[in-house]
Amino acid sequence: MQEFLQKFNPLKTGIVGAVIAALCCFTPILAVLLGVLGLGGLTGYLDYVLFPVLFIFLGLITYGLYRQPSVNPTQE
Repeated sequence: MQEFLQKFNPLKTGIVGAVIAALCCFTPILAVLLGVLGLGGLTGYLDYVLFPVLFIFLGLITYGLYRQPSVNPTQE
C-alpha cells in the first residue's frame, strides 16, 4: 500500500479523469453509448453523476499542483 501511495500521481489521474468526464458531459458520447446498449432512459440522470465527478477530478488536479515540489533554480 505504501508503494502505491508513493507512485500515485494525483495530477495525472486528475487530468485523465477530468478529460474523460468532460468528454462525457459536453459531447453525446455517453448518451449514444447508453442508447446502443439499450439504456437510453438513464441519460436524464447523467448530469447528476458526471458534474460531481468532473469537479472531483478538477479538485484532484488542484491538489496535485499544490503538492508538486517547487523547483528552485538558485539552489544547486
